[in-house]
Amino acid sequence: MGFERVSVEKLTTVIIGITVLVIAAGGVIRIYDAGESCPDWPTCFGTWGFDISEDEQIEWFDDNPSEIDSRGSSHTYTSFQIFTEWIHRLLAGALLGPLVILNWWIIRKDEELTNEVKLASLISVLLIGWQGFLGYVTVRLDNLHWSVALHLSSALLFLMSLIWIWLATVRDKEEIPKWIEFDPILAKRWTNRIALLSFGTFLTLFLGVFVSTTPGANQGCGVSGFPESWPLCNNSIYEKVVDFEAQSQILHRLLVSIVGVILIFTCYIIWKENKEGEYGSLLCKWIWSSSILYLINVGLGGLYVLSAKIEGFEIVYFELLSLVHLMLASLVFITITSILLTIQVVTLHEKKHVMNDTIAQ
Repeated sequence: MGFERVSVEKLTTVIIGITVLVIAAGGVIRIYDAGESCPDWPTCFGTWGFDISEDEQIEWFDDNPSEIDSRGSSHTYTSFQIFTEWIHRLLAGALLGPLVILNWWIIRKDEELTNEVKLASLISVLLIGWQGFLGYVTVRLDNLHWSVALHLSSALLFLMSLIWIWLATVRDKEEIPKWIEFDPILAKRWTNRIALLSFGTFLTLFLGVFVSTTPGANQGCGVSGFPESWPLCNNSIYEKVVDFEAQSQILHRLLVSIVGVILIFTCYIIWKENKEGEYGSLLCKWIWSSSILYLINVGLGGLYVLSAKIEGFEIVYFELLSLVHLMLASLVFITITSILLTIQVVTLHEKKHVMNDTIAQ
C-alpha cells in the first residue's frame, strides 16, 4: 500500500501536533462550560451532528431522563458549545485514533527501528484506547472533577509516549537534532532531580485541573482582589484546610510554591555548575526556560484569581486566562518530562553505545 515509505518521525510529529490540538480543545470545552453539551457518547443527543436546537435538546432529555444535565432538564446549550465537544471527539476519535494505529503498523514494518520504538508505539495504541474509555467515563459522570483531571493526565501520558517514539526513532536513524544533544555527564548527574521536577509539575497540573472543575473551588481564597485573594488567601498567608474539595485551591497554591522554590534552587545550582565550566550549557538552557515558563504561569494563575467580578448574582472570571494557564502548565510539564526522556532515550543510550564500541575495540 506504500505506507512503509511514510517517515515515522514526521508522522509522529503530526500526531503530536494533533494531540496538542485535542488537549487545547478540551480546555476550550471547560472555559465555555460545555462539558455536558453532548450528554451521550459517542453520539451527541442521539445524532452525529452538533447543530441541535434547544427544543430538540429538551425533547431528547424528555425521552432520556437518565441523561438529564446536572443543572436540570431545562438547561440547554448553544450550537457553539455543542460544537466544541463535537470537534474534540472528532479530532480524537476519527483522526487521532486511526493515525496512531497507522503509525504503529508502519513502525512494525520498519527494520531500522529497535524493539524500544515498537514497544512505545504499542503503548501509544493502548493509551489512545484508554483515553477513549476515559472520555466515555467523563461523560457518564457529568464531568466530575477527578474524572476530568484523570482524562487530562492520561492525555499527557499519551503525548509523552509519542515523544518517546519520536526520540527513539531519530536516535535509531541517527538523525538526532543538535538542540537535544545534552552533555552525558551533566545529564546523568541531573536525572533524578529532573524526574522530581517532572513529578512535581504533574501534581500541580493535576490539582489545578481538579480546582478548575470543582464548583466554587476557584473562589476558595476569596474574591476580594489584590492582595487579599492573591497572593494571600482570604487575607492570610495560609489557611487551615478543613474541606479538601472546597479548599483545593489552597493546596494547589501550596504545591505550586514548593515546586517553584525547587525550580529556582535547581536553576541556581545548574547555573553555578555551568559557570564553573564543568559541563555544557544546553541542558542548563532547557531547565532555565522551563523555570521561566513556570514562573510566568504562576503570575497568570494570580491574574485569573484577580479577574473575578460580580455580574448580577454570580461571580465570573476571565476564562481565557484559565485556558492559557492550563496550556502553559501542560507545556512546562511536557518540556521537563521531555528533557528527562531525552536523557534516558538518547543521551545515556548514546553514552552506553560509545562505551560498548570502545570496549569492543
